[in-house]
Amino acid sequence: MNVEKRGCLSTPVKHSLVLDGEKGELVKACGRVGKRNGVSATKTVEALRSHSEAERRRRERINAHLESLRGLVPNNEKMDKATLLAEVVSQIKQLRETASQASEGLHIPMDTDEVKVGRVENHSGDGSFLLMASLCCEHWPDLLSDVRQVMKSLPVQVVKSEVSTLGSRVKIAFLITSVEGDDGVVGLVRAALSDIVEKFSALAESAEQLFIPRKRQRVSCIDSSSNLFE
Repeated sequence: MNVEKRGCLSTPVKHSLVLDGEKGELVKACGRVGKRNGVSATKTVEALRSHSEAERRRRERINAHLESLRGLVPNNEKMDKATLLAEVVSQIKQLRETASQASEGLHIPMDTDEVKVGRVENHSGDGSFLLMASLCCEHWPDLLSDVRQVMKSLPVQVVKSEVSTLGSRVKIAFLITSVEGDDGVVGLVRAALSDIVEKFSALAESAEQLFIPRKRQRVSCIDSSSNLFE
């Protein structure tokens, strides 16, 4: 503590610590010794200590998560944090691609909304052609009804259909036949199914915003010979 002299009086001056907002650190500040300054300095030190403790815990959590990620990545001894995160992101993308490819022929609903329409080789010789079509989106009570109406409105006949659900997701696959122009029918089917997916995706998004609870469904698969769309 320094003593400041003014005439015959000596007033003690206290060097206290205050938080520099720009530097983010404690700096010395001169002030008169008094109850108010002492309380203010104490609160400042306590606030800084609390902030430092919170920051320390945050770094510990981050480091713990990084260590968990290191256990999932081979040959990670020399990886810094940025390289480790980049490698994890790359592996996740690769796993998603592998899962997507593996489920191509299994009719398992995926997390992304999609519509697929493609021609199947047909050796019947009657001039007709076969199409494989599928849609994947959130499941809603009126979905099958809407799909049934749309398929009846198109110049096609459903030969076989398969409906699979996983959680709140549903995938409907069709084997359909038509005798009309190939390109025209493909475009009609794709556009009609895309309209359905967009409609129910919008409903799902609205439900999430309104916090409408959705009952989680069990995994199921229905294989039929077009009776769903008769």
